[in-house]
Amino acid sequence: MIRNLLVLLFILTLSVGADEGLTVVAVGKADIEKDGLIISRAGLTGTLTDNEKGLVSKYEKLAKNDFSFYKERFNLHNSQSHDSKATAKDYDSLASSGVRYFILNKFEKIRPDTFKVNSELYSVRNKELLESVSTSFSSFDYRKRVHEANDTLFQKMTGKSSIFRSKVVFVSDKGSTRSRGIKELYMMDFDGGNVKKLTNHRGNIISPALNFDGSKVLYSLIKNSKSKKRNINLYILDIRTGESRVVSSRKGINSGAFFMPGGESIALTMTHQGNAEIYSLNLKSGDARRITKHYQPDVDPSINASGSKMAFLSGRSGGGKPMIYTADPNGLEKNVKRISYVGKFNATPRFSADGSEIVFASWLDNRFDIFRIDENGANLHRLTKDFGSNEDPTYSNDGQFIAFSSQRVISRSKAVQNIYIMTRDGDILGQITKSMGNCSTPRWSK
Repeated sequence: MIRNLLVLLFILTLSVGADEGLTVVAVGKADIEKDGLIISRAGLTGTLTDNEKGLVSKYEKLAKNDFSFYKERFNLHNSQSHDSKATAKDYDSLASSGVRYFILNKFEKIRPDTFKVNSELYSVRNKELLESVSTSFSSFDYRKRVHEANDTLFQKMTGKSSIFRSKVVFVSDKGSTRSRGIKELYMMDFDGGNVKKLTNHRGNIISPALNFDGSKVLYSLIKNSKSKKRNINLYILDIRTGESRVVSSRKGINSGAFFMPGGESIALTMTHQGNAEIYSLNLKSGDARRITKHYQPDVDPSINASGSKMAFLSGRSGGGKPMIYTADPNGLEKNVKRISYVGKFNATPRFSADGSEIVFASWLDNRFDIFRIDENGANLHRLTKDFGSNEDPTYSNDGQFIAFSSQRVISRSKAVQNIYIMTRDGDILGQITKSMGNCSTPRWSK
């Protein structure tokens, strides 16, 4: 079943003939030397309650879990207790075990259920302290503090930002009943923790999209109504204030929206003139400018970070099959080029953060699977296979990971859908939503 409403526009004209000349490149794994990393704790002193001991343990566990996502970069070693500072003996012992970096967390109780932690990063090879990060935390904010400290340490080791501070928004049908289906918008940390409900429309939300700083999200709403003339309106939500408002309510469908660079305008699909076309819409003035014009539907835009290229779905290849095209969104039908030829039809193309790649879903072998392709149409890679039906891919802020939804059939009458994370090469890292009903359309903050 296709979950993206916009793709339904193509169904009446779908061609289901066999693909000819299909070549899918398998993703190879290069041998990369990993950096050995150990995360340890200096001995705790003083009297701690069981809750306080548990809080320190949660901090440590989460710190190690963060770096475990980068298993292609780091080889995490078993932790061990150390003195309050690294010594020459420590360096020699760690070096012989293949450890390059050593993080020492020093915890100090500053009041009941509240700690100060100083995280020291050492270079084993150079036998020196590289970075020291201090923060305080309690049970209410320890996740945020861990992610912030780890990102600073990660940047010192790699020279690049991590995913640790990033968020994922997604849609869940939690709370639905047999008589009334609802889908609301939620947000969580990149690892699935700290889940927060963002909307309470009691309707069906589709096609969310985050702006570049993660402060606002676009989404479309299908209201639960008995009326046969339900409009699909586009909303914008300010995550910081919780306030939402309608930004496009033209007749028909207003959906598949995506923020353009700068955040003042968006690209979206509208059907108020009959056919589904992609427009640019100024959020302040409400003025719309047409980007595509074709008798076949054009839907689901994605814009690269520079604003120079748009990926979208179109049936203009013939037979009504939605395939991926690119175009310059700054003109009408400017530099349109087809770049995908895989599967019976495609869905949800999304650019990587640097704009060099596009990840998308394709219907192949009677299910959706995730593919990656260069923005010019070269180097097609299949990332999922024999892993349920996989849709709605979205790149992480550093381009190294992809979040996606995967549906597993439990019985002839029941299936479950959750959000998963994999590396950009298709190595599945695991499921990050649990006990949240059916979850779909993840969108990773940039």
